[in-house]
Amino acid sequence: MYNYHILAIDDNETLLQTLKLILKKEFAVVGTISHPNLVSAILAGGDVDAILLDMNFGKGRLDCEEGLYWLDTIKQRPNAPAVILMTAFGDIDIAVRAMKQGADDFVTKPWDNRELIEKIVTAIEKNRGSQEKPEETPTLKEIEKERLAKVLKETGRNITKSAEILGISRRTLYNKIEKYGL
Repeated sequence: MYNYHILAIDDNETLLQTLKLILKKEFAVVGTISHPNLVSAILAGGDVDAILLDMNFGKGRLDCEEGLYWLDTIKQRPNAPAVILMTAFGDIDIAVRAMKQGADDFVTKPWDNRELIEKIVTAIEKNRGSQEKPEETPTLKEIEKERLAKVLKETGRNITKSAEILGISRRTLYNKIEKYGL
């Protein structure tokens, strides 16, 4: 079981019940709502890892514009969850547009359960990876400059003492001071 919080949003209550039955076997928390107008309040808690979002909510609506609107709304949030769009009326153009707008994946209804679970996990991991900022590793030159500056400060810029602490000659220390503008 994955320790992820999944939120499914669809106007079809039967579909939401089916999703909950399927997903609760694989994920720690599975929530459902029938309209995305509550999504902002739910996301305020910051604990949703992925959203399965239907593309059409109004009766007779098949243009997917509502889903794209809510995708934008969700993805504008800091540390936004992964968003996987779902529709029974999708086509290649809508899927491409959704992915360009930040969707982490796209699923057509009906779906394969195993594939859906894999898509959710992959989307969460991808989304988390894109939100993490890698720590910058200092270069050897930066480390050397920082060490030189620290020793010079500790010795009151006494070159003889600093060179001794650093284990280098005075001449080498003078060259490094010039090199780093210390």
